[in-house]
Amino acid sequence: MSDDEKRTQDQAVEKELEGVPGHMLDQAGDEAADGAGLAEALAALRADLEAARQEVLYAKADTQNVRRRLEKDIQDARAYAATGFARDILSVSDNLTRALDALPAEVREDDKLKGFVIGIEATQREIEKVFGQHGITRIASVGLPLDPNQHQAMLEIPTSEHDPGTVVQEMQAGYMIRDRLLRPAMVGVAKKPD
Repeated sequence: MSDDEKRTQDQAVEKELEGVPGHMLDQAGDEAADGAGLAEALAALRADLEAARQEVLYAKADTQNVRRRLEKDIQDARAYAATGFARDILSVSDNLTRALDALPAEVREDDKLKGFVIGIEATQREIEKVFGQHGITRIASVGLPLDPNQHQAMLEIPTSEHDPGTVVQEMQAGYMIRDRLLRPAMVGVAKKPD
């Protein structure tokens, strides 16, 4: 090998070793001096560098996954923060509905009680409006097939008017909060008469 070729090869090796920590070069130099050769030391350094690159890539990917998971958790927390409170308010809504359903027609028409009835109806409408603003919707039940993800069958009602498995009675309304079940509808389901 000529001196020019050797000088060019040495310059190429020096260029590849730029940025490599000094203690690694010293170790590589010692190994080269022991006869192992500079090429072997360089190959070992390249392998170490590639391993370090892979670790950095894995760490970046892991960090990105954690960030995405946290962003989703924050979105879910915002969207469903009112779930416990909404469940508690559902019983208030149920009681208002029962109160309105229990009023006889003559009480609704009585001039002395008309304002009272109008107030209860207005309160019920306001609760339904607030439910809508927070993504709380009533689950449709009567006339639909039983959906175990939304309905809780409380009893079976023998009937030939409806197909078996059809909801024929709703004992308590069910609600969803956005795409999650807040409370299942408690229903009566049709079955074939005996």
